[in-house]
Amino acid sequence: MTKRNLNIIYLAILFVFAILFLPNFALAQEHPNLILTKAGVEKIRAELGNVHLFDASLAALKKEVDTEIALGIETPIPKDYSGGYTHARHKKNWFLLQKAGVLYQILDDKKYAIYVRDMLMQYEKMYKTLPLHPKTRSYARGKLFWQCLNDANWLVYVSQAYDCIYNFLSKEERNRLETNLFRPFADHISVNSPQFYQRVHNHSTWGNAAVGMIGLVMNDQELIDRALYGIKDMNLDKTAKDDDGGFINKDGKAGFLANIEEPFSPDGYYNEGPYYQRYAMYPFLIFAVGLQNVRPDLKIFEYKDGVLLKSINALLNLSDADGDFFPLNDGQKGMSYYNSALISAVDISYYYGGHDSGLLSIAEKQGKVLLADSGLEVALAIKNGKAKPFDKKSINLTDGPEGKQGGVAILRKESIELVFKYAAQGSSHGHYDKLSYSLYDNGNEVLQDYGLARFVNIEQKGGGNYLKENKTWAKQSIAHNTLVQNETSHFQGKYEIGSKHHSDLYFYDDKDGEVQIASAKENNAYPGTEIHRTMAIIKNEKFEKPFLLDIMKINSDSENQYDLPFYFMGHVMKVNFEYESPAFSVLGEKNGYQHLYVEGKGKPSSEGTIVSWLGRNNFYTLTTATDTSDELLFTRLGANDPKFNLRRDAGFMIRRKNAKNTTFVSIIESHGSYSPVTESAVNSNSSISSLKLVHDDEHYTAVNISDVNGDEFMMIISNTDSNKTSPHKLQINGRDYQWSGPYHFK
Repeated sequence: MTKRNLNIIYLAILFVFAILFLPNFALAQEHPNLILTKAGVEKIRAELGNVHLFDASLAALKKEVDTEIALGIETPIPKDYSGGYTHARHKKNWFLLQKAGVLYQILDDKKYAIYVRDMLMQYEKMYKTLPLHPKTRSYARGKLFWQCLNDANWLVYVSQAYDCIYNFLSKEERNRLETNLFRPFADHISVNSPQFYQRVHNHSTWGNAAVGMIGLVMNDQELIDRALYGIKDMNLDKTAKDDDGGFINKDGKAGFLANIEEPFSPDGYYNEGPYYQRYAMYPFLIFAVGLQNVRPDLKIFEYKDGVLLKSINALLNLSDADGDFFPLNDGQKGMSYYNSALISAVDISYYYGGHDSGLLSIAEKQGKVLLADSGLEVALAIKNGKAKPFDKKSINLTDGPEGKQGGVAILRKESIELVFKYAAQGSSHGHYDKLSYSLYDNGNEVLQDYGLARFVNIEQKGGGNYLKENKTWAKQSIAHNTLVQNETSHFQGKYEIGSKHHSDLYFYDDKDGEVQIASAKENNAYPGTEIHRTMAIIKNEKFEKPFLLDIMKINSDSENQYDLPFYFMGHVMKVNFEYESPAFSVLGEKNGYQHLYVEGKGKPSSEGTIVSWLGRNNFYTLTTATDTSDELLFTRLGANDPKFNLRRDAGFMIRRKNAKNTTFVSIIESHGSYSPVTESAVNSNSSISSLKLVHDDEHYTAVNISDVNGDEFMMIISNTDSNKTSPHKLQINGRDYQWSGPYHFK
């Protein structure tokens, strides 16, 4: 046998070996292979001009990128915090690089590839000698940005751009970029910054995705493994904290798969809350798409019973009637599913998640699609009339990796939405707000959750970062519509205590057409005190709209002062009690109380307490069964806030002193309207004449509601037996009540 024949046989054996044992090798060499695929690009090109929504999205993106190309490339030396010029410029560049790469693939116009190449070469030249960012505030400093998080953002987007022009570049150009820019960049945010990377947190999710995506483009298995499983044999300081006060080490769990496993419940609820779930969904899903294209053997969209796709449905359900996400934990109000991350999420969910036609109605509202295989599929389905309404109903979302750490119940009836939070701490972005709630009417806040104290990316306000008032106010218990004992926040406001505990669901029922109800207990916020809160949205023909019934039962082994605030949104119309407006007065000294002015102070009348207000041209009335010994306080946020970092929001508070076991009962009623145009008020008075606690012991709590027409309704809660089939019998004021299950309403 000749030497030539031996070489041919040897090469054939190597080829067979590659086919058998390296099944992803061929796929990994094909580009694009992240959010776009070669076959997908061909299909997109074939449909150009035929699918309006996709064409419009493409035209808008082309106009934006063409304008920037005409202005030239700028990669300034980094020096600013969030919102500063250099920060904003490099952030803009990462979007432009990704968009220009997509345009090159779809339009096959080399000017976009040249633009990406030239900008990447400028970054390559800069990065070789770039020191750590000069701003030292972050627990993990980046190089292009003040924190590694933003460096990771950059690489997630830029890896897509590199993928799109990979075949356009010469081998020498690719080698320069990978040797001097991409590999060192990936190393810096991972092995050089383990306190950032080796975590279970939205920060590390971005880091994992960044390292993994550039690894997929470079066909670097070591980087892909580092992304999926974290850095091996890495020792961390278990007491170190991040910028938000959360502990960094998570019992050695790290990597992309751990970040899917730990924060998501089986229902898809993300423990940091919807604001940060929205932020994390982009790297979760974009990296997942890349893995699906390059490593289909991983079956990433099936991981943990398909939780990534479930999470999108959960996230959409965590939005109000206008699409704004409920500001649970650290959350900026106004963030909605119109955000670009949710455009990607909706399209990817439709494409990979079974073609749920309800998602198409969300995509229609968004008015844009992802310029990728999934976006084309969505645009085609909308064109073909497949869209159906996304139906938001009452839903109970569990928290914790196994769904056993409390949760969030969202009760919906007509225009009314109640968000009842009985979840775990929520990592470092969590608030001390066990059994808190917020209430909405047709997307408008009736009783609010404050959200976060931060002006994101506004440099004038703390460099766009979290303000100190986020800890002194927004996270504190008094900032929420929940019980505060002895002017002290839940778990003493300490993360290391709060992260060990969660509230427990007592029962949940959304099957009754008249009553949507959830009940939960908290036993650890204050040692020796059990808080049991039951909240129901009740629809009855005697009332114009569904109303909220709130029953909070407290059992304690000692006497305490209890404060129950209501942060209403609107202008006070009338009250049924006398009060005085004291001179300049601050409610307390710490735990958030130092930020509240006292604007009014009074005592309840013997008939209970009524406060009515006008908000967004609708009337609302709080009716509560107070004791004559209670104190009633009108408060206003803004004390001890010399830099005006807090909104001047109003509140009303019931204070009950020297109480051991006690129960608060309240109703929030939406009624009537006011027209500034016709200057007419309709149904401006409450339909409730009285609210009374008629029975309250260890086993049962009963509340009587009377309306202005003399109709009476009774709600009875079984406090110790939540079994759905258990029979109950109770006599109240000589009348017998019999029912099965944890509650009775009639």
